[in-house]
Amino acid sequence: MIYLIIAVILIILFIVYAYRSTTHKKAKAFPTNWDQQLVENVSFYKKLSKEKQKEFQERIMEFLSEVYIEGVEYTITDLDKILIAASAVIPVFGFPEWHYTNLSSVLVYPDHFNEELGFGITDDKKHIMGIVGNGQFEKQMILSRKALHQGFDNKKPQVQNTGVHEFVHLIDKMDGITDGVPERLLEHAYVIPWLKLIHKEMEAINDDKSDIRSYGGTNEAEFLAVASEYFFEKPEALKKKHPELFRMLQLCFHTNLRKTP
Repeated sequence: MIYLIIAVILIILFIVYAYRSTTHKKAKAFPTNWDQQLVENVSFYKKLSKEKQKEFQERIMEFLSEVYIEGVEYTITDLDKILIAASAVIPVFGFPEWHYTNLSSVLVYPDHFNEELGFGITDDKKHIMGIVGNGQFEKQMILSRKALHQGFDNKKPQVQNTGVHEFVHLIDKMDGITDGVPERLLEHAYVIPWLKLIHKEMEAINDDKSDIRSYGGTNEAEFLAVASEYFFEKPEALKKKHPELFRMLQLCFHTNLRKTP
């Protein structure tokens, strides 16, 4: 089963490369019925002014024109595309000319998967919600559809957004290494203060003295991704409980998140 899944993925990737090498897609017009889906599912979008929402829509369509999205053993829906594209746009919305040059396709599994990319009934240890690929899967992202949708569920008890999490990893990786220091975003003068802050916050997490999700204590890269989820999902709470971290992430993402109405 595992080898069959990998074979299917490799075939999809071959199609992606062939498609991208022979065509140049122009961004399509934003479907009018997508606005309501964004309002209902993406709180970041809902808080934007009408002018900024228009810009967000354009950025979504630009992303979808540049990155191939394919479902593995299920058919991708419009909402899947919307949530994936929103996950990509949210962390770089403060950078108008941003392009994910290190991403060519997103493969979406129906559910969580294991380290061998298995997600069937007979597969065990299916705990992975998303990964940024390396090696033969370089320039690919693999997401669990279930985790993607759960990340945008405003009723979820924990601050967690798998889509945003994985795209922050991808941003971090753009300087050649996933190390928790997004050099494409963070000015050089802030690198050392950022690292000092990371280690202080990670220590608090690992000492069980922080409300930041425990996975953020794994390493610097995971801290950046987890803290970014918190920043975009619950900015007011982060500002109140971790003001120094909030200010640093504002500098990093070039954004000024306003209070939810």
